[in-house]
Order: sequence, then structure tokens, then C-alpha cells
Amino acid sequence: MSSPTSSPASARPRDAAPGRLTLVLRQADYHWTRLRRTWKGSIVTALVNPLLYVLAMGLVLGRNIDQAGTGPAGAPSYLHFIAPGLLAGQAMTLAIGDSTYPIYGAIKWDKTYIAMLATPLRVGDLVTAQLAAILARVALSCAVFMLVLAPFGVYASLPGALAAFVVQLLIALAFAAPVCAFAMWTRSDAAFAVIFRVVLIPLYLFSGAFFPTSNLGPALERLVTLSPLWHGVELTRALMLGTPLPIAAVLLHVGVLVGLTVLGWWLCVRILANRLLA
Repeated sequence: MSSPTSSPASARPRDAAPGRLTLVLRQADYHWTRLRRTWKGSIVTALVNPLLYVLAMGLVLGRNIDQAGTGPAGAPSYLHFIAPGLLAGQAMTLAIGDSTYPIYGAIKWDKTYIAMLATPLRVGDLVTAQLAAILARVALSCAVFMLVLAPFGVYASLPGALAAFVVQLLIALAFAAPVCAFAMWTRSDAAFAVIFRVVLIPLYLFSGAFFPTSNLGPALERLVTLSPLWHGVELTRALMLGTPLPIAAVLLHVGVLVGLTVLGWWLCVRILANRLLA
């Protein structure tokens, strides 16, 4: 006969399953440790290269362009025109770099994702935490770069500069999510060379970062508007220089970046689940 103070096992309260946010935050220590151990290898790409671009193209080349009176319209100087493009290009470059080999390696070489999915973590939790880790690194690099740009007087206002920083986060996610999906899908890391040479470099050169897209002619100018980086550059430049944009244009730019982020996240979850759990 059971004691009146005892209760059957079926009556004991069961521990609630961890929430999605809890499972995402549980991965923070792993991503922080990885960042802390590897950040020195990317310091040149993250800070030195953009600074050299500012000095070489913004100041040296820009001085000659300004003296010749051939600078782009709508900006006080060529430095003011190119600085937002360099910032947006920095966000894109870092996001793509962190979304290729590290993601592929976690599946193919290190088997990190396989180990993670052997825990209560779900595929969606893993993808969300991975994109958040990429976003954190891009945010840190862009924040430092924006501080470096501050003495050059390229910000029309502090609110505009803060809003431009938020745009860099949207740019990073808009590129990181789809590229992560590609890295999870591809069976060979040789495909990343195509991304860097055929996608990253042309987007950087022909998305309005270095010269107005109107210089390309009507046909190519319309084609450039399909580039996510173009949307990011246009929004960043308007916020940094205090140039007013129509509400419709702002919604279009933000909608493209957010749409790519959502689509990329969904593809990551589907592809990773099919590859590791099927």
C-alpha cells in the first residue's frame, strides 16, 4: 500500500521543453569562443582594408576628382559619396566570407552541426544562432569602421548615422542567409570561388559604391537595381548624408533586404534538415 504522501510517477510535473530563444542562447558560448579565437586572422579584412580604401580612394583620388569638378552630384565631395558605399560593401563582404567556408566546414569537415543536432537543438535554432553570430561579427566590424569614418565628417547627423548602422545589419543578413543556404547545399567548396569572383566582386563594383549607376547607361542601370547591395548602398548613403528619400523608396529598399533574409533563413532550415536529418 503506497504512502499517502507519495504520488505516482505519472502525476509528477514534467519539465517544460526549452523555448526557441533559450535554445538559441545556449549556443552563444560556442560562437563567442570561436570568435575570440579566430578574430585576429580577419582583422585586415575587417578594418585595415576599408581604411586603406578611404585613404586611397576617398582622399587621394577624391581630391583629384573634386578639383576637376567631376564629382558625383548630390554629395559634398567624392569622399562623402564613396564612404557609404565602402561601409555597405564591408557589410556584404564580411557576411559572405563568414557564410561560406565556416558553414561548409561545420558540415563537411568538423561535423559541428551533426554534434549540435544530437542535442535538443532543432535545425531552426541552429540556423538562427549561426546567422546571429555572423551578424554580431559584422556589427562589430561596421561599428569600428563607422567610428574610423567619423573624423572625416561624412555623417550629416547622429540619428542618420545610427540608422545607417542598422541598415548594415540588414545588408549582412540579406547576404548571409542565402549564402549560408548555398554553403549548406553545395557538395564542394570549389563553388565558393564562383561566389567571390562572379557575385561579390561585380556587385561591389557595379552597385553604386564607387560611382553613380547612371554612368552605366539606361539598360545596365535598370539591371543594377536588382542587386541587394544597390538597395543597401542607396539607403546607407541617404541616411549618412541626410538626403531625403521617398517613403516608397525606403520601403522598397528595406523590403528587399528583409525579404532576402527571410527567404534565406527558410532555405537554410530546409536544406540543412534534408542534408543531415533525412
